[in-house]
Amino acid sequence: MDRLELIRGLAVDGESKILLVVLDGLGGLPMSPDGPTELEAARTPNLDALAARSICGMSTPIAPGISPGSGPGHLSLFGYDPLRFEIGRGVLEALGIGFDLRPNDIAARGNFCTLDPKTGVITDRRAGRIPTEVGARLCEKLRAVRLPGVEAFVEPVKEYRFVLVLRGEGLEDGLTETDPQRTGVPPLPVEPTRPEASPTADLLNRWLAEARRILADEYPANGCNLRGIAKDPGLPKMPDIYRLRCAAIATYPMYRGVAKLAGMEALPTGDTIEDEVETLKAHWDEYDYFFFHVKKTDSAGEDGDFGRKAGVIEHFDRVLPEILALGPDVVVVTGDHSTPALWKAHSWHELPVLLWSKYVRPDGVTAFGERPCMQGGLGHIRHVDLMGLAMAHAARLTKFGA
Repeated sequence: MDRLELIRGLAVDGESKILLVVLDGLGGLPMSPDGPTELEAARTPNLDALAARSICGMSTPIAPGISPGSGPGHLSLFGYDPLRFEIGRGVLEALGIGFDLRPNDIAARGNFCTLDPKTGVITDRRAGRIPTEVGARLCEKLRAVRLPGVEAFVEPVKEYRFVLVLRGEGLEDGLTETDPQRTGVPPLPVEPTRPEASPTADLLNRWLAEARRILADEYPANGCNLRGIAKDPGLPKMPDIYRLRCAAIATYPMYRGVAKLAGMEALPTGDTIEDEVETLKAHWDEYDYFFFHVKKTDSAGEDGDFGRKAGVIEHFDRVLPEILALGPDVVVVTGDHSTPALWKAHSWHELPVLLWSKYVRPDGVTAFGERPCMQGGLGHIRHVDLMGLAMAHAARLTKFGA
């Protein structure tokens, strides 16, 4: 019996409410050997006070030494083993913007990028984070690309991100990405990882060649890459597994997409943390489980901006009392992965985590940070363990066995 089937068999109805707060890319590193991490440097009196009433620990999103993408990092927080349920980022982006994705569609996350016009190497993987309206204009231009035998849909997402969806007969997944994840080298071709995907790889490479020709005179977005090229795998849904009414509050489409894939209702919200708090308040009585996502911790880490990342954490800390005043029965605070400013990318490091309910055994940790949480009572766990712990602390699981 796997983990999800075990919990499905033990889940019971109830009135308790679970709140999962994900500070994207929360985990960090010291900029000097004896310095603090971003979380430790941030002034967080409210998170510290909550940690003092909680049980704390460190959690691994995937497996030791493995740097997770955002999709698997979140799926594991929702209780899905990311080594079993592999989801392409294109699917998440498409669902996140409300695209009507069909079972046989191929979806890819697109990134506008900057290419050196002479050498063709990538000089900026995100095209200077162009404004969303510029990305939308470029998507309109890319809709002119035609492919034999298939429809191609190009939809803007946010800033430099877009979605490409191919629809037609005989499309197969099992395809590599074109983003080499570093600058100073050219984009990679799409390669099939199994023979039957070769025709689909050829179609995507043909689309990319034409797209880059159309974008050649645009600056800084004179190129593009494709990531997470996949089909919708069809996950078991959280409401069926956990017997919870589940909602997601997230400002970025990808995170709304992963929530929808898991069976949550993605609630419309504004762009600020305050907007997200107001959305939480407005829908508090309608759901049993809330996934509350804060994005800009991750963006600051990827930009190598230690101070800005600490500032986003402080921003969330200031609104935390409003959230706690709603009276959740279980609160979990952690991240989906680490994005240290020192590393400027997702990393393999464990995440600090706190879990509060009236049923916890407080462990003596009095500050929410990596070093304090290393000493906490939860010890070193995996993200997939957290949903079961949250359900138990919400009195939503019956006993196993006679």
